[in-house]
Amino acid sequence: MNTFEVIAQRRSIRQFKDTPVPDELLQKVLHAATLAPSGKNDQPWRFIVVKSDKRAEMARLMRTGIDKLAALGIDTGSSKWTARVMEQAPVTIFVFNVNEENLVRERAIEDILAQVVDAQSIGAAIQNMLLAASEVGLGTLWICDVFYAYEELCAWLGETHQMIAAVSLGYADEQPAARSRKPVSEVTRWL
Repeated sequence: MNTFEVIAQRRSIRQFKDTPVPDELLQKVLHAATLAPSGKNDQPWRFIVVKSDKRAEMARLMRTGIDKLAALGIDTGSSKWTARVMEQAPVTIFVFNVNEENLVRERAIEDILAQVVDAQSIGAAIQNMLLAASEVGLGTLWICDVFYAYEELCAWLGETHQMIAAVSLGYADEQPAARSRKPVSEVTRWL
């Protein structure tokens, strides 16, 4: 399969088979992530892999954070559904920016620019992870709903760096159709 085919066939998967993912495939996916470009070749990403019996505790903490915010009147959107997906998926990989401590605070413009560069670099690593997983027959879901349980998950993972996202992955138990995309002409301006 060529790059364009992998990009075109990749889907966000929310239902996974209860089949363990071999570590050799996880290593390939993580290796692909580390090949992403990064500003000044800084490679600010770090990954924490959650598998097996740790999934239930992860999902419980996710729900605890969601419930805490909901009790404050904050709309938590689809995050409870996401917690179920994370618990069902054989693997969830948390992605951190080691150049930033936990939550963002006021800072100088140079620090903001560095953070934006790191975020773009880490986004490229996550995209590489998604495409590599598709290439080896795994489904993925890029998850930002982890922010609804940010403190709980970081504490559980023993991580003091800034959490960027998580990626749940495994063998897909669904085949969603492609979602519509805006045409290039609608999102591009030529000079």
